[in-house]
Amino acid sequence: MKFLDKNRNFNILLAGIISLIVGVGVARFVFTSILPEMLEDGLGLTFAGVLASINYVGYLSGSILAIFITDFHKKIQLFRIGLVLSVVTTIVLGITNNEILWIISRIIAGFGSAMVLVVGSAIVMTKLDFTDKTKAMGIHFSGIGFSILVTDLINSAVLQYGSWQDSWVVLTIIGGLLALYPYYILSVDKKFTVTVSEHKFDRSIFTPFVIFLIFAYFTEGVGFVIQGTFLPDIINSLEGLEGFGNKTWVLVGLAGIPSSIIWMRLAHKYGSVRVIIIAMSLQLIGILIPTFTTHIALNLFSGVLYGGTFVGLVALFLNLGGKLSKGNPVVLMGALTSAYGIGQVTAPLYAAFLTEHTGNYNYGLYVTALIVFAGVVSLFVAKRVTGVRV
Repeated sequence: MKFLDKNRNFNILLAGIISLIVGVGVARFVFTSILPEMLEDGLGLTFAGVLASINYVGYLSGSILAIFITDFHKKIQLFRIGLVLSVVTTIVLGITNNEILWIISRIIAGFGSAMVLVVGSAIVMTKLDFTDKTKAMGIHFSGIGFSILVTDLINSAVLQYGSWQDSWVVLTIIGGLLALYPYYILSVDKKFTVTVSEHKFDRSIFTPFVIFLIFAYFTEGVGFVIQGTFLPDIINSLEGLEGFGNKTWVLVGLAGIPSSIIWMRLAHKYGSVRVIIIAMSLQLIGILIPTFTTHIALNLFSGVLYGGTFVGLVALFLNLGGKLSKGNPVVLMGALTSAYGIGQVTAPLYAAFLTEHTGNYNYGLYVTALIVFAGVVSLFVAKRVTGVRV
C-alpha cells in the first residue's frame, strides 16, 4: 500500500505533521486551550505558570540532548520515546489532581515534545527525497499550526458534553491512535542509508553578530510563550470578550499553518534579518493589542499576528543560524535553542506573578513587549554595526 510506504515523500510529510499534532499539540499547546476551564474550576494562575514553565524545562533539556545525538537509529528511538511520552503524560491531568504528579507529567511531556519536534524534524529532513528541502520543511512545520487547530477543536467538542478532565482523557486516546502512523513511517528499512558528518567545535562562529542573534532569539522565546500559554484567558478576561478566547486560539492555529512557508520565502527575497525584524515587530503589536482595546476584531487579529509570526520566526532564526554556522551547526543550534528555552522557562513565571498581583494581564504583556522590542533593537543595531548582510 502506498500509504504505508516509508520512503514516499507524501507519507513522510504527513507523518511529520501528525507527529507534531501529537508531540506539540497534545503534549503542549492544548494546555493553553484547556487552561481557561481549569482556571474557572479553581486552578491557581501562579501554579498554571509553574506548569507551563516546567514543561519548557523539559523541552529545553530534550532539545539540547537531541542536538548532540548524531546516530540516526538513536534518533528514531528517541523520536518514538517522545511520541509515547507525549501521549502517556497527557492522561495524568485528566485522572488525578495531585500537583506533584502534574509537575512530573508536564516536565516529561516537555521532554517528549522536544524529541518529537527537534528529533522528528531531523528525521523528516533526512528521509525526504528532494534536491531542495526548504519548501518541504516549510510544509512540515505547518504541523505546528495544525497542532493548535486540531487539538483545540477536539477540546471544544469534548467541552460541549463533558469536563476539562474528559478533554485530557479523550486527547490521550486520540493522540495514541494518531501516533501509530508516524511511529511506523518515520523509521527506516533496509533500503535506506544515511551518512553522518562529524563536526569539531569552532569558537570563531560566535561573532558579535551571532551574539546579538542569540540574544534576539532569547527575547523571541519570551515573546512566544506568554501568548502561547495564556492567550485564551487573556482574551476572556477582557470586558465583553468572555468566551472569545478559544475563537482567538483557533485563529492562531489557522494563521500558523502557512506561516513558515510565507516567511521563509520573504527571507529568501529580502534577507533574513530584515524579515525577522518585521515579524518580531508584528508580534510585538499583537502582544500589546489586548492592553489598549477590547475591540473584538482587533483582539481576534492579535491571535492572527501571533500565529502568523511565531512559527515562522523559529524557522527564520534556525535557518539563519545554519547559514552562519560555517558548516558546524551543532554548537550554534545548541546556543540558539538554549537561549530560546531560557526565555520560555522564565516568562510564564513573571507573567503569572504580575497578573495575580495586579488583577490583569497588562503588566505581564508590557514587560513581554519591552523584551521583544529589545530583541528587535539588538538585531537592528547588529545589522548596522557589524555590516553583516544575511
